[in-house]
Amino acid sequence: VQLQASGGGLVQAGGSLRLSCAASGRTLSSYAMGWFRQAPGKEREFVAAISWSGGSTFVAVSPQGRFTISRDNAKGTVYLQMNSLKPEDTAVYYCATKEGSKYGSSQTISSVSPSGMDYWGKGTQVTVSS
Repeated sequence: VQLQASGGGLVQAGGSLRLSCAASGRTLSSYAMGWFRQAPGKEREFVAAISWSGGSTFVAVSPQGRFTISRDNAKGTVYLQMNSLKPEDTAVYYCATKEGSKYGSSQTISSVSPSGMDYWGKGTQVTVSS
């Protein structure tokens, strides 16, 4: 499975971006998915997760109320809508999943540390200027 995240860029504080994650080599439609981010000098951290069906989602405390995760299984794509962006949201954003998340809830991703993910996309840079 190869994942590719896209949609990052430079935005002013208060702005919005929508990230997309698509897969090649295998459909993602049966797997719970997650978004993670890594800021310079910091460890990779969990951002949001979504169940395989899209019926359950979970967003980390920091971006809660500003970020929304969704998916379109017909297109094999997972999205992260980011609103009211803050400078502290600046990071490389990655999508990821794990083998054990097939037909899984969002918890199959959110309850596992980033090191537990099996497949990572090439990240996309998000830079929020103040």
